Amino acid sequence: MNIKLLFPLKLDWEQWACAKPDVLFSEKVIDCLNALSASLLKDKQSRIYPDVITFAFFCRKANLLAQKKQYVGADNEISGGSIRLGRGVLFHVAPSNVPINFGYSLIAGLLSGNHNVVRVSSKEFPQVDLIVRHLIEMAESQDYREVFDRIALVKYDRSSDATAFFSSFCHVRVIWGGDDTINQIRKSQIPARSFDVTFADRYSMAVINADELVNERNMRKVAESFYNDTYLFDQNACSAPHLIVWLGKLENMEKAQEIFWTAVQDEVKRKYEFQAVLAVDKLTAFYRQAIAMDIQKEPIEDNTLVRVKLKQLSPVIDEFRCAGGYFSEYVASSLDEMAAIVKNRYQTLAYYGLNREELDRFVVDNRLVGIDRIVPLGETTSFSFTWDGYNLIQTLSRECIVL
Repeated sequence: MNIKLLFPLKLDWEQWACAKPDVLFSEKVIDCLNALSASLLKDKQSRIYPDVITFAFFCRKANLLAQKKQYVGADNEISGGSIRLGRGVLFHVAPSNVPINFGYSLIAGLLSGNHNVVRVSSKEFPQVDLIVRHLIEMAESQDYREVFDRIALVKYDRSSDATAFFSSFCHVRVIWGGDDTINQIRKSQIPARSFDVTFADRYSMAVINADELVNERNMRKVAESFYNDTYLFDQNACSAPHLIVWLGKLENMEKAQEIFWTAVQDEVKRKYEFQAVLAVDKLTAFYRQAIAMDIQKEPIEDNTLVRVKLKQLSPVIDEFRCAGGYFSEYVASSLDEMAAIVKNRYQTLAYYGLNREELDRFVVDNRLVGIDRIVPLGETTSFSFTWDGYNLIQTLSRECIVL
């Protein structure tokens, strides 16, 4: 079998057929992840990568215990005397566009009581190398051997038969990737009682209240939040907004848009490394979009930020997007106007200047078939064990009823 084993350095795959599940949020797993967190936070190299620091903070014991309270009661009981255990072996296929995603998928599998084979992206990411190095160093001490025995990080290309091998004995296959990737992996059979958890192509947007924005005293913070949602991963993450919907009084709209995009442009100048090929991609994207709908391109300082104004909110807007700072904009009369375009492909709605009550009403009154996450601007990439409408802790574990 043509694979590269990243962690551990040696492995006996026959033992994985005998893998036994654990309870949810076991103490030894939490302690191990907390140690990994401490190790990463002490490493000066980690500071180069904001996503590694965020991951390390997520793995802290205090956060994991807080997460545990949301999913598990005392003595691992959930309700009516029921208990939960892991399902056994999970086979994770990490996406190629978000370097640190493999780590979040792994800890979801560990905390839900499972052994985990994780296929890491074949692309080279220093963040992945950094985390793997810390795991290898920690494993030398043998302190967390039982937990590390539940982890296998692998890398292989499409020509390998590894997908079929791992699929043949896994209890759940967790696939992060595009629709084509999911369909390709599904060609490999899994056992009859096993199932797939898939994270397919999704589309996300943001809604901004202009009436609130014109009174904002810290525009740099707002711009930084928007930058982290979008430019941090070149708008490749499924949670990155591509459509920006504006609400509010017309007399505030022009001023709000000017101060917002000026602040965003300043943030981009400070942080973003623009790749020349994106200029061609954005031009091509604009021409494609112009054929399909009535649009107008706003004057731009440079190609790092492209704004496309929509005359109408097209129901096929989700088919027109581009990476690296390409945004479609629309001024809506109300939140409800957005409901007509929302389909099950929609994942995240980021917001600024709206309250919980009106957002709740928007979802319930319109009986939306899409939008699984509604988060403040700046929080679109923040990982949660409830993702894409799945409660991962419950989905990746099984309920045992004791009467």
